[in-house]
Amino acid sequence: TADEQRQALFQDLQSRAGEFDVLGLDVIWTGEFADYGYIESLEDLRPEVEDTSLEGAVDSAQWQQEMYALPYSSNGAFLYYRTDLVDDPPTTWEEVLETGTEAAEEEGIAPFVGLGDRYEGFVLSFFELFWGAEGELYDEEQENSTFTEGDAAETALDFMVRANEQGFFAEGYDSMVEDDARALFQSGEAVYMRNWPYAVPLLAGEEGEESAVADDFAVAPLPTFHGEGSTSVLGGFNNAVSTLSDNEELAREFVTWAATDPEAQDALLDNSLPPTMQSIYDETEDPDFQMLGDILADAEARPPVPGYNSLSLSVQDHIHPAFLGQADPDEALEAVDEAAQDAVGEE
Repeated sequence: TADEQRQALFQDLQSRAGEFDVLGLDVIWTGEFADYGYIESLEDLRPEVEDTSLEGAVDSAQWQQEMYALPYSSNGAFLYYRTDLVDDPPTTWEEVLETGTEAAEEEGIAPFVGLGDRYEGFVLSFFELFWGAEGELYDEEQENSTFTEGDAAETALDFMVRANEQGFFAEGYDSMVEDDARALFQSGEAVYMRNWPYAVPLLAGEEGEESAVADDFAVAPLPTFHGEGSTSVLGGFNNAVSTLSDNEELAREFVTWAATDPEAQDALLDNSLPPTMQSIYDETEDPDFQMLGDILADAEARPPVPGYNSLSLSVQDHIHPAFLGQADPDEALEAVDEAAQDAVGEE
């Protein structure tokens, strides 16, 4: 998992073992690794990617307006839905709740599966609801938390609490990760699923996969609460050069090649990982991939603040039990707001 990868990299860097020349960084780690002095500045390589890579991917590779990594793979969320049970994809979360519950009761299956375990995936799920309610985590200067300003945080958590109480989430949702959700949806046991694009070929029954929904599913952008637009968390990985590398020049050459070589980026696409080269999205004739390009253009990047990991843990420690009815929602939101403020200055 991403959390385990981060831990392995930190152990190597803190012990100064220096086993890695190139560090594959989740898009949320840029500020943290740069702040610790673990990765080299790649500002001189900015011209290589600025007009080549997706704008959001370039932004995610920066900390304090300086390039510390180069884009590699991206990711955005799809709402998977059963075309044999749902006529049209919903445009609001309330529609998802209503139609999913109704169809599930008729079929004897679950309304919704997704990323519900107490890990970074749950944080993404919550933030997508929060941003779908027009919330903002920080002010424009990224100096002050605005998490509890307005009603977005309350709207997102209230929806999760109500949905859980009404049986909207599949049994075991609170311990579910990506492939758990994919397996249940693929076996025909759910109406809706939030997941990454990697699941499309598996659900379609390609590469020898058995799928009960091969001819009965489609994808759509995630809805919002007001019914306009779509909000997905921006996912993906960037490549950075370790300050402990003994092969710095070769590492710099590699990260540049991985970001800008069409064959290198096509290899990602062939393995169901969204690339970061804009031209690939412009030239595709695949309607799902065209949709993904639109989703990524509007995707929300998690803030690359040095203390993001602490903020993420706070969401896991407070919002997760609150949506399950095991903690007070108001206290949970206040705790996350405090963690967001602390994350700005944490080193």
